This record gives sequence, C-alpha cells and structure tokens, in this order.
Amino acid sequence: MEKAFADIIKKIGEDPTRDGLLDTPARAAKAFEFLTEGYRRSVKDVVNDALFDSDCNEMVVVSDIELYSLCEHHLLPFIGKCHVAYIPSGKVLGLSKVARIVDLYARRLQIQEGLTTQIAKTIMDVTGSEGVGVIIEARHMCMMMRGVEKQNSIMRTSAMLGVFKDNNATRTEFLSLINRPA
Repeated sequence: MEKAFADIIKKIGEDPTRDGLLDTPARAAKAFEFLTEGYRRSVKDVVNDALFDSDCNEMVVVSDIELYSLCEHHLLPFIGKCHVAYIPSGKVLGLSKVARIVDLYARRLQIQEGLTTQIAKTIMDVTGSEGVGVIIEARHMCMMMRGVEKQNSIMRTSAMLGVFKDNNATRTEFLSLINRPA
C-alpha cells in the first residue's frame, strides 16, 4: 500500500522524496488500514459474547454515536452520527457493543444507505429483538470538497425493522427520544 501511495503522490506532480513527504506513503498506508479495519473484524469478534439475559422489554436507545466512514465511490470521508434503538426480547447487548457494531461497518468502503441497513440487520440478528431502528446523519466530503460543493448538506438515512417498521407509535417514540436534548 505504501508503494501505491508513493505512486499517487508522483502522479499528482509531487516529489515523494521531498522533506515533508518522505514518510507520507507509510503514514497514509497506516491511516488507510485503520480506516478500513472493518474488513479484518467480524461481528462475533466485536460482540464478544456481551449478550445478557434481561427482563427488559422497553426501548433501548443509544444516540449520537460518532461515525467516520469512506465513500465507496470517491474514497472520501463521510462523518456523522448514528442513533440506534432496539426492543429486547430476553437479551440485551452490552452498551459499548452497539458503538462497536457501528464502527465495524463504518470502517469499510460504504454508501450511507448500506451502512444504515447493515447496522440494523446485525443488531436485529445478534439480539433477536422485536425490532431495531437506526438513523444516520452525515456530511459527505464528496459533496462538500468536490462536485457540487454544498457545505451545509446533511444526508439522513433510516432503517426500521420489526416493530419499528410495523408500529407507528414505536417509530414515533424513537424519533422523539433522539430529538431531545441530553
């Protein structure tokens, strides 16, 4: 990967041997490996048996989970936050595992629509819950830095499964909970 980054630096007309760029290919390769570490991890690794018996059958919401991903079309970042809710059915997921599932998929080349659905389906599969709701709000550098250059645009996507899809009151409760001040 280092060689590829050195080639890119050459192709744009820069000298990869100049002082400020000497270590850039190695640093860029290391950064890219970190930003795509989701390919080298699995749901099983991330959840790590942190699923616990519980009598809780009310909505569990984790909001404002920061996320950083790379657009699969331009390899540019999109940055935002993810809100996740689920209604347990005998099992609850360790709190940090919700954020780790978000990171697992965010650290892959993505489109936001797919990321939202992957998170929702995984939490539904892992917990066996009655339903899952996921909303992502993100700013896309491919919209801001190039192309149409729209600085204030925010993309919002949602995935509603189970009772979040079938029951308007459940969906409305989720939306009201994530739109409250903390």
